[in-house]
Amino acid sequence: MDLKQHIRHVPDFPKAGILFYDITTLLRDPAGFRATVDQLAAPYRDRPIDAVVGIESRGFILGAAVAQTLGAGFVPIRKPGKLPSATLQESYALEYGTDALEIHEDAVDAGQRVLIVDDVLATGGTAAAAAQLVKRAGGELIGLAFLIELTFLNGKEKLPGEQVFSVLHY
Repeated sequence: MDLKQHIRHVPDFPKAGILFYDITTLLRDPAGFRATVDQLAAPYRDRPIDAVVGIESRGFILGAAVAQTLGAGFVPIRKPGKLPSATLQESYALEYGTDALEIHEDAVDAGQRVLIVDDVLATGGTAAAAAQLVKRAGGELIGLAFLIELTFLNGKEKLPGEQVFSVLHY
């Protein structure tokens, strides 16, 4: 299945000059959603994965489905103030300013093999912060899997030494 055919392109969202790749049109299609999850999980089917981490918010949708497919647990990484218990926080740079992500301190056990899943790898800041959180929590980062990689933004450069897999490239 050509997944790109099911992704809506929305110009000037969330601001002028940005072309947004809307995956909701892909996810609403049962065959498209199934193919997306299968392709994200494929490189990890024969590797022991204990937990899949999904990054807020579309990473929750994809990550939970990949976790189910791989027989792994699911761990959310969220924006600050959204998790109810003690957290670890990692800040990262934005074009103008900074943002941060959090994970529960006890979300990953020492030595657990973790896969991070998100919808898009763009500049790499969010992914790098998530990778740092997994490592600080004691997890062994097996890889990062994305539905879409915007290669012209060079996000992989912020993930040196990490195994990065992307289903689609733009």
